[in-house]
Amino acid sequence: MANSAHTIVAPDALPRSWRLPRPVVLTVRFCRRKPLGAIGAVIILALLLMAIFADRIAPYSYDESVARMKPPSARFWMGTDNLGRDIWSRVVYGARISVTVGFATVALATLLATVIGVSSAYVGGAYDIVVQRVVDAWMSFPALVIVLSLLAALGPGLLNLILALSIIGAAGTSRVIRGATLSIVQNPYVEGAHAVGAGHGRILLLYVLPNIMATIIILATIGLGTVILAESALSFLGFGVPPPYPSWGAMLSGSGRTFMYHAPWMALWPSVAISLAVFGFNMFGDALRDILDPRLRGAGGGLRR
Repeated sequence: MANSAHTIVAPDALPRSWRLPRPVVLTVRFCRRKPLGAIGAVIILALLLMAIFADRIAPYSYDESVARMKPPSARFWMGTDNLGRDIWSRVVYGARISVTVGFATVALATLLATVIGVSSAYVGGAYDIVVQRVVDAWMSFPALVIVLSLLAALGPGLLNLILALSIIGAAGTSRVIRGATLSIVQNPYVEGAHAVGAGHGRILLLYVLPNIMATIIILATIGLGTVILAESALSFLGFGVPPPYPSWGAMLSGSGRTFMYHAPWMALWPSVAISLAVFGFNMFGDALRDILDPRLRGAGGGLRR
């Protein structure tokens, strides 16, 4: 009986060469527990690869005329437009605009919101009151009116578009970061750091920022989809990146709208690209929120280590 019993080997007792690397294990667990988040991550990865390697992925240049008004086929996967340009190539090059505007805008808006939110919550007093009233006034204006006014004054262009969108996005994000900072500065370990004589810079860098970093990452990830959608809307209105460089929103406007009945693929594929990009960032951001939020981690939302 003893000889027929099977010995169960604990995972920790397995030889190190038999174990999977920790990043692989965490990735598999993430895919199993958050399948929509994993799909979003795949979409984001594909979007990044398209933006980085657009010159190698696209079979034609974005302004090269090859054949006019051809439907989708084996040669032209998404058809061609009224000027004979390959739509698949233009969608691939358009990913560069979406990725550049999305990441640059979110980075600038998050940096500005973090400075405003953290300083307002940490300093407090009259400074907090004045800053929050400015933020209230900032958020009271319609976002579209502010963006259009800034672009009308500065002119269309990539840098001006990033600046206008980042100014709008920083207001609401600063409120969330301020609330997270307020909950951190009231903890006993921050009071203990003050008691032992730690400086303000040391407290902010070692105690406050690391504890609100999860909130900042979640806000930035979810905000990427919103920024890409806003950039597409502004390009549709003619305030985006000037032609001939392709933008998904600009492809919907103009010829895409004019030839919608005769060549529906000209408006279909840019719309699909925008929808997939927004869906991917939203699903991945929602999955990160479930993993990084301590309140949801205990309910089974996080990845056990």
